[in-house]
Amino acid sequence: MSDAIKHECGLAFIRLRKPFSYYQQKYGTVFYGLNKLYLLMEKQHNRGQDGAGLATVKLNTEPGVPFMHRMRSAAPQAIGDIFGKIRDEYQEIEKYQPEITKYPGLMKGHVRFLGELLMGHLRYATQGKNNAELCHPFVRYNTIPARNLAMAGNFNLVNADELFKFSQAEPGEVHKNSDLAAMLEVVHHFLVKEDAEGTQDLDIKKILQQSFSMFDGGYHACGLIGSGDAFVIRDAHGIRPSYYYINDDVIVAASERAAIRTTFNVGENEVLELMPGNALIVRNNGEYIIEQILEPKERKACSFERIYFSRGNDEKIYKERTALGRNLSGTVLKAIDNDLRNTIFSFIPNTAEVAFYGLLKGLEDYLNKIKIERILSWGNEVDPEKLSEMVNRRIRIDKIAIKDVKMRTFITEDSSRNEMVQHVYDITYGTVRPGVDSLVVIDDSIVRGTTLKESIVKMLDRLGPKKIIIVSSAPQIRYPDCYGIDMSKMGDFVAFQAAIALLKDHGKEHILQEAYGLCNELQRTNTLHAQNVVKNIYKPFTPEQISAKIAEILTPQGIGTEIEVIYQSIESLHEACPNNLGDWYFTGDYPTPGGNRVVNKAFMNYMEGKNERGY
Repeated sequence: MSDAIKHECGLAFIRLRKPFSYYQQKYGTVFYGLNKLYLLMEKQHNRGQDGAGLATVKLNTEPGVPFMHRMRSAAPQAIGDIFGKIRDEYQEIEKYQPEITKYPGLMKGHVRFLGELLMGHLRYATQGKNNAELCHPFVRYNTIPARNLAMAGNFNLVNADELFKFSQAEPGEVHKNSDLAAMLEVVHHFLVKEDAEGTQDLDIKKILQQSFSMFDGGYHACGLIGSGDAFVIRDAHGIRPSYYYINDDVIVAASERAAIRTTFNVGENEVLELMPGNALIVRNNGEYIIEQILEPKERKACSFERIYFSRGNDEKIYKERTALGRNLSGTVLKAIDNDLRNTIFSFIPNTAEVAFYGLLKGLEDYLNKIKIERILSWGNEVDPEKLSEMVNRRIRIDKIAIKDVKMRTFITEDSSRNEMVQHVYDITYGTVRPGVDSLVVIDDSIVRGTTLKESIVKMLDRLGPKKIIIVSSAPQIRYPDCYGIDMSKMGDFVAFQAAIALLKDHGKEHILQEAYGLCNELQRTNTLHAQNVVKNIYKPFTPEQISAKIAEILTPQGIGTEIEVIYQSIESLHEACPNNLGDWYFTGDYPTPGGNRVVNKAFMNYMEGKNERGY
């Protein structure tokens, strides 16, 4: 997005079902699992760029031999940093034992991360600083093998404080706000309890039912246990995505279907979706089972996954993003008075390209319809020159904006920084006829609008268009997210800023105070989760009124060009993405009670001038 928000984290899991000698004979390398984990992580690099980590477990080791290993990195190229260190470690061993590669058993004993269970994670920080200590996986070590636990995931929990209290854990300063630390402590609590009962095999299903029933949030989590067991689990609403693939050689899970397909070169139908509330449980003997852990609830799979987060090379996602763009064509035609001859279409940033193609298809359908009607209206009086002009008429498209990857806004002083931000994008001169052409630019979504106002709109205005229309393939983002995305401060949302401005314009500021008073009363009675009070702030206005006010807010001082903003409707979003109906950041309809608590707390923070997260 032009105003990039934090991405979702990415998860990768592999269980090798054969001895290492098998992979060396069949695939020519004992590093088959690590190579596939590397690919699986790189193919999900879009999901996390703040850091990465991996953990492995070796099966059937002798007592006293380390079997669980972890490495994390917050380096700029974290995946390469981690796997580079593994390569260096192996090459150091090979330097003194050149023949070791011929002996898979020796390789397993000497190379730390050569394990049968592998878990990788890509992090986008939703809390805390970008340092290795906050990168997943987190680990709880124990002298008893079955009580060792490594966990990673793509999630946010809104009840971490309660979970820490339950487990009686005292997290350090670094981890006190970490939901993974809270999740790990609770799962480990029930893991130890189960192991203490002394049964031969751990009841993984029971452990998961006891622990995950306590978590309020959306999650796709993975755990490796020192016993050699492992699990991948998805929340009951299916908020976070989860996919798996199984054959005789491997059991694989990841956050994106396309990543698995590409890494293992398999068909779409061979990669399955882990359904809401279910867990993929892998036993230490390589057998697996899909178990229902939580009662499935109304499916609320995150629609932002389809709009932006997941890579667009998945067939379904590509079609859905195309539909998002096509659905906007009618509204765009109305905004330009159907004047395609004097309108240029483009997109910013590159991730909006697929929606842009969809918009073009909708416009082309309209243009082709007009061509047919005009030609038929001529009857037998067809002028060849006129016919040629009509048949060759096209939608005008141009690469208007180019992101200058070399630019870095290193100046922190606001006035200077705003000047630098203007030049992060550059324009293609000569594409627009000044004062004649309108300019339509599609974006994935508009969150804060800062980059649009300080950079893109000013840049586009230099071309001298008659009108600038900014189109968002997503609806208005009105509310915080607490299930994985770093959107938790009300004042950041340009839609909220517009609603506040409209309240002032209409002399209805009392609605703000009434909402704040209601939030305080709900907090006093410990029922802040009972309703979304912030809905009352938007209620007096139509989406069109808010869009018009957003256009005012995004118009920089001194710009004479008319600015219009068009958003996707909720209805057309659901039409384009029918299986991902999670829309709480647009509608305020949160799937769990914790969501209402977060939005109300975020509003209270705004009213009290606190620049902090709502959870």
